[in-house]
Amino acid sequence: MLEGKTIVAGVTGGIAAYKAADLASRLRKQGADLHVIMTRSATEFIQPLTFREITGNPVIVSMWDEPKRWSVQHIGLARKADLFVIVPATANVLGKISHGIADDMLTTTVMATTAPVLFVPAMNSAMYLNPIVQDNIKRLKAYGYLFMEPVAGPLACGESGIGRLPEPADIAEYIGQCLAEDQTLAGKKFLITAAGTQEPIDPVRYIGNRASGKMGYALAEAAKNKGASVVLVSGPTHLAPPAGVELIAVNTAGEMRDAVMSRFPELDVVIKTAAVADYRPKVTTEQKIKKAAGELVLTLEKTPDILRELGQQKQHQILVGFAAETENLLEHGRDKLYRKNLDMLVVNDVTAAGAGFATDTNIVNIMFPDGTVEEWPIMTKKRVAEKILGKIIELMQKKS
Repeated sequence: MLEGKTIVAGVTGGIAAYKAADLASRLRKQGADLHVIMTRSATEFIQPLTFREITGNPVIVSMWDEPKRWSVQHIGLARKADLFVIVPATANVLGKISHGIADDMLTTTVMATTAPVLFVPAMNSAMYLNPIVQDNIKRLKAYGYLFMEPVAGPLACGESGIGRLPEPADIAEYIGQCLAEDQTLAGKKFLITAAGTQEPIDPVRYIGNRASGKMGYALAEAAKNKGASVVLVSGPTHLAPPAGVELIAVNTAGEMRDAVMSRFPELDVVIKTAAVADYRPKVTTEQKIKKAAGELVLTLEKTPDILRELGQQKQHQILVGFAAETENLLEHGRDKLYRKNLDMLVVNDVTAAGAGFATDTNIVNIMFPDGTVEEWPIMTKKRVAEKILGKIIELMQKKS
């Protein structure tokens, strides 16, 4: 519940503005004191009267309106707010705020607040993926602004792709998480593996895979945000580790095994998202192999099965595995779940649109030893990470 919390909602000029009314209703029902600031463009999509009736508070559109009470309005709301949410956040407002432009009531108030500011972008896929928009988002994140990523699906323009506003119920839940100061995992020790491994053939070449590490890094950030102490054992990736997370960088499956096993006895939870190479060259040459006539034959040997070894040794720990499949997802997943003695398995089809390597979204099935299978729709990897942690918390509560 949001009883006693003051939320300022900025509504900007996108077709998804109509969903902001649903969000406002949900926030009010949870007890929030909600104030709405609209841009002029937003009023072309939905009328201020709608928000005034829902919130019970005046709706501000212009800096030049007669104030309803004696105070400098943008300063008064900026100081009063426990949280700002801008929904939908258009490319225009992202660009203005990221470059310090304050030319209307919304941007001026955002500049004056010290409260957390949550952007919920929504726009055409091409606009969202435009490198200028992405740079503006990165700039805002670097300043500490919060983001709830858009989802993939049908768009108002008739196309389908990333850029759709999340459902109001999900946004309301996310706002609740932002305000709850959730430290559910305080005192718990997590180890998460991420990205792929690289098994050297010679000093130049290696056997590897396409894993980007995005899912593991999202899990590490989500666990840290809930108060956990997090060790992230990562193969090579371009991603920056989340703040406050201990990073152990590795290259090979053997190095990953050593890093994981050395920490295992002290851990509460291990999440193995890394795409560990199943095989490595039996012989690694010290010099680069030169091209020659005829075929080159490589003899491969198995790498350590880290997940199975953890499953054999676990005592109090919760062990979560990932399975990237291309066919027979549930059959292969069920085999891995039992064979490696897991508490939970996350399985996805990497050939499915929106669920492959290096994407920002994922489509997963969650499997448990009692035979339960949960099929989740397409979501951002950050959202998947949050929901996975929710399931892990449930498992921990059952064990306690």
